[in-house]
Amino acid sequence: SNSNSSAIVESMEDNPDGGCHIYRNGYYGSGISVVEGILEVNIIQMTSIQMTESQAENPLVDFVVTCQGSLPTDVCTVVSDPTCQVSKSVVCDPIIISDECLLTIRRSFEEPGTYCINITLGDDTSQALASALISVNGGE
Repeated sequence: SNSNSSAIVESMEDNPDGGCHIYRNGYYGSGISVVEGILEVNIIQMTSIQMTESQAENPLVDFVVTCQGSLPTDVCTVVSDPTCQVSKSVVCDPIIISDECLLTIRRSFEEPGTYCINITLGDDTSQALASALISVNGGE
C-alpha cells in the first residue's frame, strides 16, 4: 500500500503543468437516440395564382410539397436564375405540421421569367431539398 501511494505522488510531481490526475474505475452508461430525420422532399404541384392587371408585376406561385420521414419545423425557399447558380431571394419560415407532411408554399417573383427554385424542409436534426425549374407567367 505504501509503494502505491508513493507512485501516485511521484506521477503528480512529474506532471509538467502541476495539475492532478484523476483515475476513475467503474461502469458508465449513456443514452443514444436514433432520429429518423426528413428523408425526402417532393414538389408535387406548381400553380400560378391569377392576378389582376395592377398586381401582375409580382407573379405569385403556389408550390404543393410533400415529404417522408420526420415532420419538418421550417421551410426555406431559394429563388435563383435558370442555371441555379445566382440566388435572387431566400425566404425562410417556421411551419407547424401535426400529422401528414403536405404543405402549400406561396412565393412571389420579381417579374415573369424562368427561375430555378429550391425548397428545403428542415428540423433540428436534418434537412432535405427539392429543386424545380419554373416558367412564371409565360416566361420563355
